[in-house]
Amino acid sequence: MLRIAGVVLPGQKHIVIALTHIKGVGRPLAGRILHELNITENTKADALSEEEQARLRARVERETIEGELSRKVSMDIKRLQDIGTWRGYRHRKKLPVRGQTSRRNARTKRGKKKTGLSGRVTLTKT
Repeated sequence: MLRIAGVVLPGQKHIVIALTHIKGVGRPLAGRILHELNITENTKADALSEEEQARLRARVERETIEGELSRKVSMDIKRLQDIGTWRGYRHRKKLPVRGQTSRRNARTKRGKKKTGLSGRVTLTKT
């Protein structure tokens, strides 16, 4: 059982895939890290030696990952809102930020469609 940055990595998966379970580490970064450490990507996470695990743990923790990454992203959004930029305004209103149309679509960002009524179901006579 390999634990890096507070995340337990799945042992039965290849190490390049297992590293992507850490927030902030994708396939390209995982590949670069493994290439630096001379660890093959096809190695299973459980098959790593203690020395390789220690080197991997030290290398991954040099990156901006997990809580530190989330904190940085939220502080960047808060900064945009504080200085009053268009992107900050769009974040505050929960609208798409990157120029997408929001008249008909944007359900992912805006959430479930709200009805004009109270949403109460009315009974009909039968």
